[in-house]
Amino acid sequence: MNIGNTVIVTPADRIPKKPVAAGSGTSMQVLIGSDSAPNFAMRRFIMETGGGMPNHTNSVEHEQFVLRGHAKVGIGKDVYKVKSGDVVFIPKGIPHWYKAEGDEPFEFICVVPNIPDHIEILEKSES
Repeated sequence: MNIGNTVIVTPADRIPKKPVAAGSGTSMQVLIGSDSAPNFAMRRFIMETGGGMPNHTNSVEHEQFVLRGHAKVGIGKDVYKVKSGDVVFIPKGIPHWYKAEGDEPFEFICVVPNIPDHIEILEKSES
């Protein structure tokens, strides 16, 4: 369904997945972006088993909901084991990394403000 140029409902599987250059075995879909919503973007990340993202910072906060799978997530100096049904909050400017574990992909929804985001890669992710 569309209102003007804004898509209100669409199947997520119709939205293209793009590889995340800084990650390994990681792809992302922009489910709702700045072209549709003025305040927040909703993205879906999919990390294949053993895939992940290196230690990095963002200039915007992240609110995340784990859809399936398991991963280690480093946030600041702490490491968390997260699984389907968990929620994760990453404040802006805090270093964080991901490493998918288990026998299925790790998949999560990530909501961020629709403002410019500066990403800085700090080092390789930990395992």
